[in-house]
Amino acid sequence: MDKRSSLTGLMLEQTAKRIRQYCQRMLSEYQTGITVDQWLVLHALSQADGQSQLELARKIQKDAPTLTRIIDLLVQKALLERKNDPADRRKALVFLTAAGRDKVAEAWPIILECRHQSFAALTDAEIDSLIIILGKILPQ
Repeated sequence: MDKRSSLTGLMLEQTAKRIRQYCQRMLSEYQTGITVDQWLVLHALSQADGQSQLELARKIQKDAPTLTRIIDLLVQKALLERKNDPADRRKALVFLTAAGRDKVAEAWPIILECRHQSFAALTDAEIDSLIIILGKILPQ
């Protein structure tokens, strides 16, 4: 790996980490009671409720043990529930509860504001370029 690729990779990692820290700080300030990782699970289920843990793990790019811990915490908070998959009783599906849907509605504007603030210094043209560039970098 050449020096530029290494530096660019480091900058991408640091930028993602800063955005994540900023979003976590905002979720805490607004006393949502959830973490960024918990938000990712809630949001994924708000897009397609009733997913298996394997599907969720792939969507939010978390390993199975980490995702299990996150789901366990969200079940304890009564934001999620597990139900047996009618097609395969060995598998559980994860669903938002009513409180979970309310939490998504509460946190979504905070997440949107975090994203807006994170990219506020960029022009529309720069954002368009960034989307194209990241689309080329991300593995398919």
